[in-house]
Amino acid sequence: MAAEDCGAYGHPNIRTPHIDRLAREGMLFERAFLTCSSCSPSRASLLTGSYPHQTGAQRLHMPLPVEQIIFPELLRDAGYHTASIGKWHLGTAAQKKLDRVSANLADWRKVFDERPAGRPFFLWLASYDPHRPYGERNVARRHRPEDAVVPPYLPDAPETRRDLADYYDEIARFDGLVGEVLEELDRRALAENTFVLFLSDNGRPFPRCKTTVYDSGIRTPWIVRRPGEVRAGTRTASLISAIDLAPTLLDLAGVDAPSTMTGKSFRPILDDPHAEIREHVFAEHDWHDFDDHQRAVRTVRFKYIRTAYPDVPLTPPADAVRSPTFQAMRRLRDEGKLTVERSICFRAPRPAEELYDLDSDPFELRNLAASAEHRAKLERLRDVLDRWERETGDRVPERRTPDGFDRETGVPLPRSNKESQ
Repeated sequence: MAAEDCGAYGHPNIRTPHIDRLAREGMLFERAFLTCSSCSPSRASLLTGSYPHQTGAQRLHMPLPVEQIIFPELLRDAGYHTASIGKWHLGTAAQKKLDRVSANLADWRKVFDERPAGRPFFLWLASYDPHRPYGERNVARRHRPEDAVVPPYLPDAPETRRDLADYYDEIARFDGLVGEVLEELDRRALAENTFVLFLSDNGRPFPRCKTTVYDSGIRTPWIVRRPGEVRAGTRTASLISAIDLAPTLLDLAGVDAPSTMTGKSFRPILDDPHAEIREHVFAEHDWHDFDDHQRAVRTVRFKYIRTAYPDVPLTPPADAVRSPTFQAMRRLRDEGKLTVERSICFRAPRPAEELYDLDSDPFELRNLAASAEHRAKLERLRDVLDRWERETGDRVPERRTPDGFDRETGVPLPRSNKESQ
């Protein structure tokens, strides 16, 4: 789910009353960023407080190694009852470090029923919405194609608008789950003493969004509610990274974060929305259905992207390749009607370096890497990324990984034995 795809972040048509309620009662983060716009590597970062390449689970569906420390196990050691309900895809070794694990989303209420009396609890509730494919919506009122806000990097075609409307329905259904959880906290008189955090693990499942290091892939909705501690209705423009989640929750619980965690506690921002804990956030993209390797560094204003494999196009994940939007893009390309700004998913070679001014170009459409005016900025951010790679042990793989799917149709290739998740 993209950050802007709810009412709290300014979308005019998506119906998200419960997410919007969280924002009214808590703090909304305007510049929260994921380390990766790919589901399981992103969640590995959230759990470990480290970048995907540091976790040993940097590619899609790689299990977290048993030696990786995850913050729920430290909470459990401190007396918390811990549970993961819903989507996981990080292997069984990490699951064994929680008290209860279930892939069935409906089991979340059991966590409250089974919680030992007198013990605090931690619940990691991972919805499958709005993941593709889109089937039964189970929403009271369907969104219409005319409700769609089409970003400039996608074609404003009938297929795109219907696809976005279906995606909005999935968000509305998920918003209903948010409402049920908030209602349950109220019913059990737990709301006043519970820290609630709402976020996404990767960007909108559309071309040039999910699996990219553009803001459309890595910027996440991030809303915190903590009655009596976080002032209601506040917003912050301070930069935070997904790796900051684990040390923050440990900080709030009075537990020391281990040295393996690279992130920083954003507790100072909860006390003061003008506080700052970092100057840069970093993101990466490794194999997810298709061969790729990208790294990025972002400041409040600028983004620098480095691509190690510029010979392949920026193909979205296989489920998005099969989407009506991508197939409409193929049709328009073949008809010579796809603009340059909307053709990056087919373009090869790609630029090895990209630089964007997010103030004047929030959709990252004008690459300034060759601009003499921005040369100093490019070199500074290049140095920042170089230093980050050295300090975190990041490197380009010696061997490349073959694609698992056809880049035009999303059909599995013979060597692929599973569908994209």
